[in-house]
Amino acid sequence: MRFLMALIGALVFGVVVVLFARHDSGYVLLAHGDYRIETSLVVFLLFAALAFGLLYFVLRFLLRVWHAPGDARRWRRRRDTRNARESLTRGLLELSEGNWDKAERYLLQHAETSGTPLLNYLAAARAAQFGGDSGRRDLHLQQAHRSLPSATVAVGLTQAELQFSQHQFEPALATLQHLHGVAPKHPHVLNMLQRLYQRLGEWEQLRALLPELRHRKILTDDEFQSLELRVYRELMGQPDIGDDAQALSHFWKRVPKPLRREPMLLEDLALRLLTLGRGAQAEPMLRNVLTKHWNPRLVELYGLIAGKDVSVQLKVAEGWLNGRPDDPDLLLALARMSLRNELWGKARGYFEASLANRPRADAYRELGELLDQLGENDAAADCYRKGLRLSTDKATPPVVAAAPTALIGGISDTPAD
Repeated sequence: MRFLMALIGALVFGVVVVLFARHDSGYVLLAHGDYRIETSLVVFLLFAALAFGLLYFVLRFLLRVWHAPGDARRWRRRRDTRNARESLTRGLLELSEGNWDKAERYLLQHAETSGTPLLNYLAAARAAQFGGDSGRRDLHLQQAHRSLPSATVAVGLTQAELQFSQHQFEPALATLQHLHGVAPKHPHVLNMLQRLYQRLGEWEQLRALLPELRHRKILTDDEFQSLELRVYRELMGQPDIGDDAQALSHFWKRVPKPLRREPMLLEDLALRLLTLGRGAQAEPMLRNVLTKHWNPRLVELYGLIAGKDVSVQLKVAEGWLNGRPDDPDLLLALARMSLRNELWGKARGYFEASLANRPRADAYRELGELLDQLGENDAAADCYRKGLRLSTDKATPPVVAAAPTALIGGISDTPAD
């Protein structure tokens, strides 16, 4: 475009000079000492224009020669940037297609000249791991950190994620604990740390992390409540707590008050105390919860526990019967408490009422034992047959069969003999 404009300008200039020269060609005299040059104005102007143009192109050529090294460096930088960008794009495409070796090769090819070497090395680390070489993975992660030392968290999180996916849990834990010290409020660090604690069964460590998880809102409310419940259930199931009555008592005091009303956690506690021969300690806790929040599992458990005063316990449970006269779980619990109070007729009535609402193998067996004790052998045998038929048709787990360390999701709702 510039050449075209210059050509048009030269043509216009030539036309103007020719038109001017038709009327008067002019006269120019140049003198210096003994030297004199005479010519027409038109010739002088043409010569001056040629001289100016020649000088201009000579100066332009000299300037281009002067700036040639710098221009060459800029051209090489542009070429290297273009090549690096193309290699990064090609490497990421190969990575997404599962071509690990090609991806790693492309990602490393121009990493040093890339404007974003951190991305190249992090992606190359993933490609190396997917290709089965953890050694090269760690080397690329080191190169990533050297390329941008301020990206400690980004590099560390990538390393922890890769270690976690390879089931290298102990190295991943060391990486995340280091990151937690560097960035204690980082959401992704906290989230990965709680996931890893769960995987490793580090429940006490996870319990200490719960306040930070709640404060930073790392999990939804429902997720956090489920996690908190699981943590305390798992802790209660550990031998140094769950198998020692005194340790269990101290542990229960550490449980947050809202969590003490959780049926599953309270059931775990009652089962532990029952196993340790301390069921009477669980009776008032179960009673208080059932008075406010009805739960069939806790009702059944309440019938299995002998409180300090079994007659008072029976009266309390019979008070609940006013609002739930046909509740099979409550009727079965009342039958068992009546047996404990040696009220055989009342126990028989409660057993029969419970079975009329929901037949159960264990209830038939217990009623059969009572009838045997009362000398009604034929009726007892009939109960045993019905219970055996039920247990054969559908096996029913016993009420105390649930492990205290069961995962979130609860203990089986159907007890058996």
